[in-house]
Amino acid sequence: MADFANPEVVQEEVDILLIGGGMACCGAAYEIVRWAEAAKASAGVDLKIKLVDKAAMDRSGAVAQGLSAINTYIGSEQDPADYARMVSNDLMGITRDDLAYDLGRHVDESVHLFEEWGLPIWKTDPATGERHDGAQGMTPLKEGGKPVRSGKWQIMINGESYKWIVAEAAKKALGMDRIQERVFIVRLMNDKNDPNRIAGAAGFSTRENKIHIYKAKAILLAAGGCVNIFRPRSVGEGTGRAWYPVWNAGSTYSMAAEAGAELTMMENRFVPARFKDGYGPVGAWFLLFKSQATNAFGEVYMAKNKEMLNDYPPYGQAAVPASCLRNHLMLKEMQEGRGPIWMDTVTALAKLRETLSPREVKHLEAEAWEDFLDMCVGQCGIWVGENIEPEKKNSELMPTEPYLLGSHSGCCGIWTSGPTDVGAPTSEALPGAPAHLPSGWNWGYRGMTTVSGLFTAGDGVGASGHKFSSGSHAEGRMAAKAMVKYCLDNKDLKVEFAETAEELADAIWKPVRNYMEFKDYTTAIDVNPNYITPKMLQFRLQKIMDEYVAGVATYYKTNTVMLGVAEQKLEMLKEDAQKMRAKDLHELLRAWENYHRILTAEAHMKHIQFREESRYPGFYYRMDYNMVDEENWHCFVNSIYDKNTKKWTCFKRAHVDLVDKSKLFKPAAH
Repeated sequence: MADFANPEVVQEEVDILLIGGGMACCGAAYEIVRWAEAAKASAGVDLKIKLVDKAAMDRSGAVAQGLSAINTYIGSEQDPADYARMVSNDLMGITRDDLAYDLGRHVDESVHLFEEWGLPIWKTDPATGERHDGAQGMTPLKEGGKPVRSGKWQIMINGESYKWIVAEAAKKALGMDRIQERVFIVRLMNDKNDPNRIAGAAGFSTRENKIHIYKAKAILLAAGGCVNIFRPRSVGEGTGRAWYPVWNAGSTYSMAAEAGAELTMMENRFVPARFKDGYGPVGAWFLLFKSQATNAFGEVYMAKNKEMLNDYPPYGQAAVPASCLRNHLMLKEMQEGRGPIWMDTVTALAKLRETLSPREVKHLEAEAWEDFLDMCVGQCGIWVGENIEPEKKNSELMPTEPYLLGSHSGCCGIWTSGPTDVGAPTSEALPGAPAHLPSGWNWGYRGMTTVSGLFTAGDGVGASGHKFSSGSHAEGRMAAKAMVKYCLDNKDLKVEFAETAEELADAIWKPVRNYMEFKDYTTAIDVNPNYITPKMLQFRLQKIMDEYVAGVATYYKTNTVMLGVAEQKLEMLKEDAQKMRAKDLHELLRAWENYHRILTAEAHMKHIQFREESRYPGFYYRMDYNMVDEENWHCFVNSIYDKNTKKWTCFKRAHVDLVDKSKLFKPAAH
């Protein structure tokens, strides 16, 4: 216990620190090496690079369990401008076209790399039109192979080992001597002489009694989105089950905010409709199997309630309604007593048998199971436990608790610098590219936040959703290149911490100190008036957010008064969080995840409070402003957090369309 009370402090100085082990950091780790080697050859600058992951890269991040589709692949059928339009439409018109367009022109290269590294990608036989999985040795995508598309942007893969393959390439490129796993970074430090510049990061080992402090010129903060700030639908024996990875604790958003970075669109959330209880994916069923969702009486609610879309022009008139609007139409059925909602798997598979060969049908039925085995094995358990054969029995759908993310069907995150080469005069060479970048959208380094030297990618980049796995990888690669340039431009920079190593260690180890001081006060280790367990504190956070900030308890509804109550309760929760205990390293990890979740939850609440409209009906409703107000709120909502006063400042940033969106919409119905 003495070692636990007095951890070893390890200090290290690097040029570039990569925080995270998901797709974004894997992309950065793979890409950064060649730019660093070029810098050494051309400028004689030998950059020291380190990647730190709180887990193990092989199974870290949102792709940990695997995927059955790559959801962002442009291919030859579309172009980056089409992609930017789709992203904008699905996120109700408020996105950064420059970021989406830039991603659209780079993402396919990452997908080609995945296939080169061994990821099996489904192909269509050009001679027969028959679909094969990626084990058939057909023409690679890069050489003109035709993927099996499950939707306009999605391609099918055999992806149980997707993350393993991508991580292997990253580790091979960077080298294991530059990778440190099982270290949880919990604090960023600003430069003593320039508070708006990053200087380093600190955290602790989840396996040893060690605190790690890193000094760095440039940092890539890519630690995922945020899960478990709302009470999940799965409770009791299902506790711990969620749709997005439970280890995503808002670390990206909270640490960036405390460093002074400007956040954007933190009011945005994603409430996916998924198979009930297991959170199993629905994309393949809707897109590949062409299944439809119905109410309890077999009515297709998207058709039955389509007139509701007219309340949200122009977005309701899009050929493909936004994800939130599809939820909006579903929730009407549930709230008016026409639940449960079913995925009509029986009809979908029966129709496929009419047009496909027996071999293809057998392959698709296997894929129905593999879809879950690839990415949500718990759903298979539910199908088995409830005697469900999808060709014989339909399955329930249910909207989940809310999640905060910037790489899937959400766009909350950090305000970042856009590309330097998009716009006049280069727009003529890039057909369909944005014509210009508005002021404040670019400051020289792609992916850099408003804090000098602090970069982000994947879930961290705000106002630019629908990147998914491939886009996050590509964004990490773009950030890597920009970080090397930043270090070359600042090669003589010497950063300093305002805090001493002892002060940082004391702050990180505070939950342990709380436990050591008061553990003998009672005979029941979990019952103590002087500390609270991380588990109990998280329950309190989830209750506040669920009941007052538009969680499942209120059918995603809130109002000014409810948000005011949440504000008061979160203030008290932050006070009590200082009394969290950690009896071991696992609880210390849980305690720090809670610190990050609370700050992220507060940002989410403050943004909803500030935006006086319901921009995402079906994801949340401000019942006192239950409309999309294009006149007053067609804008970004951004915020800055002051870690000294612990106050948030929310403000509007003008939204500008850089890609023509008119072709997305039909004329409004009257």
